[in-house]
Amino acid sequence: MVLSANTTTSSAYIQSIHEWQQQRNAALRSPKGWLTLVGLFWLRPGGNSIGSATANDFVLPKGSVPSKLGLLTLTGDKVTFTNEAGGAVTVNGKPVSKPITLSDDEDKPDVVRSGTVSFFVIKRGDQFGIRAKDSESPVLKNFRGVKDFPVDPQFRFEAKFIPDPKKVKFLNILGKTGEDDSPGYVQFTYQGKPYTLRPTIEDNTLFFVFRDPTSKTSTYQPGRMLNTPMPVNGKVDLDFNKATIRPASLRPTPPVRCRRKKTSCRSRLRPANCGTARATWNNRRSLWKSICRESRFIPSKTFLFTSSQLRWVF
Repeated sequence: MVLSANTTTSSAYIQSIHEWQQQRNAALRSPKGWLTLVGLFWLRPGGNSIGSATANDFVLPKGSVPSKLGLLTLTGDKVTFTNEAGGAVTVNGKPVSKPITLSDDEDKPDVVRSGTVSFFVIKRGDQFGIRAKDSESPVLKNFRGVKDFPVDPQFRFEAKFIPDPKKVKFLNILGKTGEDDSPGYVQFTYQGKPYTLRPTIEDNTLFFVFRDPTSKTSTYQPGRMLNTPMPVNGKVDLDFNKATIRPASLRPTPPVRCRRKKTSCRSRLRPANCGTARATWNNRRSLWKSICRESRFIPSKTFLFTSSQLRWVF
């Protein structure tokens, strides 16, 4: 049900949403945040060169690092970095003079740094990749905040939580299907119609992915996300005024560097809004396929998905 008017229409509630929006924008502006992302590269077995020169396998922004920064060697489940730029490179803040195996620990990976650029190893499924960031990224410098629509109290619900543990499938960034745990589903009513959403769990919150008709016209096409507190006494505070899109989708171009080919970003639904997007050949074989991205936020008005079976692995 929609929470009572004397709660949701109060100035205190509206102010709390505005403060939440400001906190989100502050987090996005962090020098370590998603808007610093300048590269996502998937390693192939053997050597993978990295630097700003176009001859490298992985090309970083021109002028941000030496032309030949180093070599990343994937052997089995180990990634070794060999410094080829001398004192311009550190690993975890320390000079590196010999090959070093990089940890892919998700909470505390080894970080290779050169100037304002840093990168570290990630593992997704059985594949290893490199995520590169630049604390002086033009995207970060030019970010003016998410365009938020007015707070609408009617999109905050007290939803009923139904325990029903099961596995749900999702697609990761590699296009592979994985499974995640779902603790149950929620039910709520909007304009007299019942709706059901099935979440997974993320950082001790319920994590929902959903789409609605605005996904075809004015919001991020793949869907939007909502994290809520865990259920309390069988109830969930389901506030769509806090729905978001993944930070990576706020970028005007895909987070990869163009080396071989430029392509136009095409949308079957909104071709007029498409701009030029850059793409890259990751390992000289697979073209990174870009999609148009909408950076606007809007509360959901009609709910189409009944389960959060769409997930990204960043």
